[in-house]
Parts: sequence; C-alpha cells; structure tokens
Amino acid sequence: MHKNQGSPYLVVSVSSSNSQSVPNHVSFNEEMDVERLKKMASSVRTGGKGTMRRKKKAVHKTTTTDDKRLQSTLKRIGVNAIPAIEEVNIFKDDVVIQFLNPKVQASIAANTWVVSGSPQTKKLQDILPNIIHQLGPDNLENLKKLAEQFQKQAPEAGAATAQDDDDDDDAVPDLVPGETFEAVAEETKS
Repeated sequence: MHKNQGSPYLVVSVSSSNSQSVPNHVSFNEEMDVERLKKMASSVRTGGKGTMRRKKKAVHKTTTTDDKRLQSTLKRIGVNAIPAIEEVNIFKDDVVIQFLNPKVQASIAANTWVVSGSPQTKKLQDILPNIIHQLGPDNLENLKKLAEQFQKQAPEAGAATAQDDDDDDDAVPDLVPGETFEAVAEETKS
C-alpha cells in the first residue's frame, strides 16, 4: 500500500493466488481522513496499548435489579392496582410532591401504598387554589394556620416597601442638559 505524494487518494495493491477472481493490481481512489481513521481505531480498542482490537464494542445492558426486586416483593405482598387516579399530592412542610396520572398500587392488609410516576415538587402556595376543593374538614385547621402565615408575611412585605419609599430622598437627582455633576452637587450642599 502506498500513497501518492500530493494527492488525497489512496492506492492499494492487492495480490491473490487465485488470479481468476481478483486481478493482480487493483487501485481504489478514496479520500483518506487520517484523523477520522485514528479516532475509529481508538474507539474499538477495549484494553490498553498492545491489546487486541474488537470489531464491535460490547455494550452491557444496565440491569434494573432494584426495580425487579421491588416488583417481586410487591407481588409477594399482594398489591393490587387502583385504576382511574388522576393525581396524588403528598404534603411535606411547605412543599407538595405532586404526581399526575400515577400508577397506584395498594395492599390494605400489609398497609402498603405504592405511587409510581414522575413527581413534581411545588410550593404549597402555588397549588393551593387548585386543591382547596379536595381538602376535607380535617384540614380546616391547617388552612387557618396557613392563612395566618400569609397575613403575617403580607404586613412584613408592606413594611419593606414603605421603607423603600423613604429611601427615595437619598436618590441621585436627575440631571438637566447643560449642567454637570459638580454643579448639581454644589447646589444640593448649599
């Protein structure tokens, strides 16, 4: 195999003992990209330098042993799927973990409930208007406490804005065209 000087083509000589099927001299005119060939050759080497190259890199499938183990345990407990549940909300402090269209399984005898799906973490204030009709009389006290917290936070926020209004006296004055910073500063001092 040799490369012609100054051309991007590769000329390959092939000789064969069986002269009937392959001619003695065959030339291929293919563009050669050395960097690409090096990259391809390095990607198929699974060991270090001096090890055998493989034609195909073995792809190991990730085993979901935890999921399989969980499913076998749930099967042993005897959970049953509960259909037609559109939403599950789990309340934790001031945060709600919300599952939309989850897969819900339950075993009443084992006191086990399984909620599977993609969770979304939201603030209680954001989700409260949507779920207020779902809350029963048991949560009435929690709603009162929440309303009190909102009222406490509202006056604090109002006081902060009132303090910001008082700070406007220290603001930088507007400049009039033709005046300089020094002239305005001298006027405010006198």
